Amino acid sequence: MVKTGKVRKEGLLFTFFFLGVFLLLFVCITLGNMFYEQTKDFSGLVSAIKDPVVLSSIWISISATTASTFIAFLFGVPLAYFLARKNFLGKSFVEGVLDVPLMIPHIVAGIALYGVFMRSGLIGEPFKKVGIVFQDAFPGVVVAMLFMSFPYLVDSAKEGFKTVDPRLENVARSLGVSQWEAFTKVTFPLAFPSIFNGVLLCWARGISEFSAVLILAYFPKSAPILIYEKFTSFGLAVSRPISVLLILICLLIFAFLRTSKWREK
Repeated sequence: MVKTGKVRKEGLLFTFFFLGVFLLLFVCITLGNMFYEQTKDFSGLVSAIKDPVVLSSIWISISATTASTFIAFLFGVPLAYFLARKNFLGKSFVEGVLDVPLMIPHIVAGIALYGVFMRSGLIGEPFKKVGIVFQDAFPGVVVAMLFMSFPYLVDSAKEGFKTVDPRLENVARSLGVSQWEAFTKVTFPLAFPSIFNGVLLCWARGISEFSAVLILAYFPKSAPILIYEKFTSFGLAVSRPISVLLILICLLIFAFLRTSKWREK
């Protein structure tokens, strides 16, 4: 009976796997075709690697999304912990507001951000007086990426904190540690896998952002902006090598960060 039950369980797992293969093939065929087409013209990829404009745009994307992810982590993890531990009137509304960037069209988000962060905007004008400009500037790229990506980190971290039994914190407190020490030594390490996944999703969502960045900070050109510009002006022959290069760089970064050494720390 036990063996029969195990066989049935394995059969169900393989059934689910084969159903999931649809999505795997969807990604592999789409991206694989682009890589295959690029193998017919290595010179284009070499030219992209040597082009300082291309490298600069990729660096802008990587540095901006890293900055936005750091900001999301700094403010999002405490917020996620609060939402996971505290019940209060209007909590569902607050959580809904935090998820709004996931729902609205990215072009709408860009227009909303532009209205606030442009040089004469509600936030843009006072910051301009102290020398910080968002419109067509690097801080604007960071802000656009942050707005579109932080919900991924907050939601993932919140679910991670919910899996940690509050009684573990109480036991730590009973042993004489402070509330901060209980958080840093007990709760945070146990929730870290979920937080780290949220960080990865936030980083990835930021580097892929196009529409909001396009509206608020067309300059300096991030990689998606440059690729779009090349595609509309010169077509696939020029835009595809830059796309392949960006994917390869992101793939290497993700392969490094998704090792068990990092995820289980």
